Amino acid sequence: MDCASHRYPDGSMGIHDMCFYIKPAEIVAICGANGSGKSTLLEHLNGLLLPTSGHVYVMGRPFREKKDTIWRQVGLVFQRPEDQLFAPTVLDDVMFGPINLGMSKEEAREVAISALEHVGVSDLVDKMPNYLSGGQKRLVAIAGVLAMRPKIICMDEPTSDLDEVHSRRIVDIIEEMRRFHGISVVISTHDLNLASRIADRVCIVREGSIIADGQPRDVFYDRELIEYAGLSLPAVVELYYAYCERMGLRPDRRPLTVEELLDALTARTCPSFI
Repeated sequence: MDCASHRYPDGSMGIHDMCFYIKPAEIVAICGANGSGKSTLLEHLNGLLLPTSGHVYVMGRPFREKKDTIWRQVGLVFQRPEDQLFAPTVLDDVMFGPINLGMSKEEAREVAISALEHVGVSDLVDKMPNYLSGGQKRLVAIAGVLAMRPKIICMDEPTSDLDEVHSRRIVDIIEEMRRFHGISVVISTHDLNLASRIADRVCIVREGSIIADGQPRDVFYDRELIEYAGLSLPAVVELYYAYCERMGLRPDRRPLTVEELLDALTARTCPSFI
């Protein structure tokens, strides 16, 4: 995405002079408060929206119009899975994309079942999507995109409104897509705890512009930046800051995981013995 801007019909600006890129097999977290432009950014990456000005490139090719087939390279999982599921059964829904890509029904069925198995809901093939739980709907929506074999998958608030069990499963799936399939994953979220656990790179968005782009360990330890973006620090970062302030220490270790936090606290409080 090269200096892309998008103005909605009511005159409001969705994104402004935004430059964004994705590397192969990379997990990127787009973090920002509600209304910051996260969803608008994702919708440009697979052609649901076209920029008012600037350019969008997918796999090195410019995306100029909605009928362009470049969208096949980029899948999008909506924040509300109800907006994505419409077929009579789960299997029909997941087969829909592969059939539109030109696969035969037999091949589409095989690919769809494989995708459902990958996300752990192959037992739902004959179920009606309307009667699934929120977590099940999200997993089926992911399977529907995964069955199309994209190079990049974008996920809008992938763990919002989910219980802890389904949230952990979504995180596992994201990491598996990158590790085993070489898929690049872009997630939009205001949950910095999620982003700190899985992202290789973090982009902070405010008022339609990217105001920071870097490694999670650098971005999330910039307290002024996070507050300026209208976000809350990840829990581990908040705890580490609080501990250092209580003990009169400099926060020089920058832990992001619970294990790293425990190591940092232990190093400060326990003497070493030889």
